[in-house]
Amino acid sequence: MSGFSPDHPGAEVRVSPNFGPRRETLRPDMIVLHYTGMASGAGAEAWLCDPASEVSSHYLVHEDGRVVQMVRESDRAWHAGKSSWLGRTDINSCSVGIEIVNPGHALGYKAFPRRQIGAVIELCAGIAERHSIPAARVLAHSDVAPGRKVDPGEKFPW
Repeated sequence: MSGFSPDHPGAEVRVSPNFGPRRETLRPDMIVLHYTGMASGAGAEAWLCDPASEVSSHYLVHEDGRVVQMVRESDRAWHAGKSSWLGRTDINSCSVGIEIVNPGHALGYKAFPRRQIGAVIELCAGIAERHSIPAARVLAHSDVAPGRKVDPGEKFPW
């Protein structure tokens, strides 16, 4: 994939090689929110697009509200890792993953800027509309990987 048109209006595109097809004809029926847990947005964006990392997300939302799409919503990004929700274990195949730039607990966890949260809300609303995802299925990484992950954490304004 050399490039694609973004699924979300106004999103920039930076293609990650770390993706594959959704399994068993699964379609997105949930959104999983993460924080990057890295020192900078630029570093996180580079990591999510590095073949050696073997991780990706569909979207990255920078602190200034800029949205970058790295994997098409129709494809399977590698964001949830070992996870489960309501008996399902391949969360990557049935979700859209959003990484939110924040250093996280290990690097000085801080409040999410209003502009960033506004962009996350708008992005989630668009994804939910495109895929008929109810608000109750906008989940935290900690919801699908309890005990293993804590993001986006207690400072995320649900």
